[in-house]
Amino acid sequence: MFTDKSFLLLDNPTQLNYGIAVTDIDDDGAFELFVAGFGGQNLVLKWQGTGFVNIADGTLADFGRQAIGVAAGDLDGDGREEIYVLNTDTFGGRKQFGDRLFDWQDGAWRDLFSLPQNQDALNLTAGRSVAWVDRFGTGNYGCLVANYGGAIRLFELNSDNMIADRAVEAGLAKVTGGRGIVALPLVSDRMDIFMANENSPNFLFRNQGDGTFMDIAAIAHISDPHEHGRGIAVLDANGDGRFDLVYGNWEGAHRLFIQHEPGKFRDIASQSLAMPSRIRTVIAADFDNDGYEELFFNNIGQPNRLFGWREGKWTSLPMDDALEPRGLGTGAAVGDFDGDGRLELVIAHGESGSQPLSLYHTPTNSNAWLRVLPLTAHGAPARGAIVTLMAAGRQQIRAIDAGSGYLCQMEPVAHFGLGKEAKVDFVEIRWLDGKITRLTSPTANQLLRVAYPASS
Repeated sequence: MFTDKSFLLLDNPTQLNYGIAVTDIDDDGAFELFVAGFGGQNLVLKWQGTGFVNIADGTLADFGRQAIGVAAGDLDGDGREEIYVLNTDTFGGRKQFGDRLFDWQDGAWRDLFSLPQNQDALNLTAGRSVAWVDRFGTGNYGCLVANYGGAIRLFELNSDNMIADRAVEAGLAKVTGGRGIVALPLVSDRMDIFMANENSPNFLFRNQGDGTFMDIAAIAHISDPHEHGRGIAVLDANGDGRFDLVYGNWEGAHRLFIQHEPGKFRDIASQSLAMPSRIRTVIAADFDNDGYEELFFNNIGQPNRLFGWREGKWTSLPMDDALEPRGLGTGAAVGDFDGDGRLELVIAHGESGSQPLSLYHTPTNSNAWLRVLPLTAHGAPARGAIVTLMAAGRQQIRAIDAGSGYLCQMEPVAHFGLGKEAKVDFVEIRWLDGKITRLTSPTANQLLRVAYPASS
């Protein structure tokens, strides 16, 4: 499936890397890779036609910190995403290095937590993952941090434009061994939150519609209390139009929870998919554009795995160059950076040894595709929005990734493979406030940027 193209990473130091986020760093309309460097430097890798070069300035590089998790979202409603970088210098509890929240101000990047008015909000608890949550559906996001051995944090701007932790008022301030997060309309019409935990049950926070959440993991049969969650991905695994969850448990049974009825889940993972491993990131993406998503499992110190929907079941697929049997995988992300309509896979390595990043392409094929980028009312990526595509009588659905299945965040684009069927009946975008745009018969093999619908 994958061919090694790591030589295209022109700036690729051998160091400890962790999470990767895909966002538009330089505001030119194209997406870059933000790579969290642990003890070294953060990287911002930009495609420049013949390869990726590092464009991180000194502020974003933040040399010498211990970054692991990263995700981007529009905190202040200016149409440009801020970047939350989670630094963790201890396994759990109180840490030395606080997190960063980078904002573009007056022509330069600034860390909002370094401002005097935001010092009291600084997260000094060891964390793992971060995701952006628009709990009211307004296009203004808050940053949700899965802490380990301390309370979950939800950072938003208050009326004085200061950072405030709203986790208590939102009903999210639980103490656990937080690991991975996904945020999307999973069991309600608003942005819900699923969190995979270690040494404690998972959380499934249902959005109550008023900005507060209720944990329904137990009644949804998805608490999985005896395992140790890591990476999470969301997809419609059985084609019934509802989102399902696939996630990895560290050296435990991996799960494929289908939502067999609204708010109720059942594990249908096959023996090969469930086989325990030292898992990190899990990605659901259509790498070969055949119209069906594959499942990529990134492992540390063990071969990676790939599964595809073949003949009515999830089947193990050959990894080829991306097997990485000795790779120290710590994170991975996907995006179409070169604009050819096929997703590239980038894998970070580290933790137990320094290794450079890896970049993989899939073989050229004639399958059609369509990519959809919904925008908020402010013009930023509408992370958490739902995109539905209908072609040849078959429906596909995607959620725009809000981070951070585990340490990472995918591109904010709904990528659809179409196989040999280039005719699309319609694409429908549903924003987090319930507004809907339908595009009839869009032309295949293009990226559609879809503005937030104007008020009538």
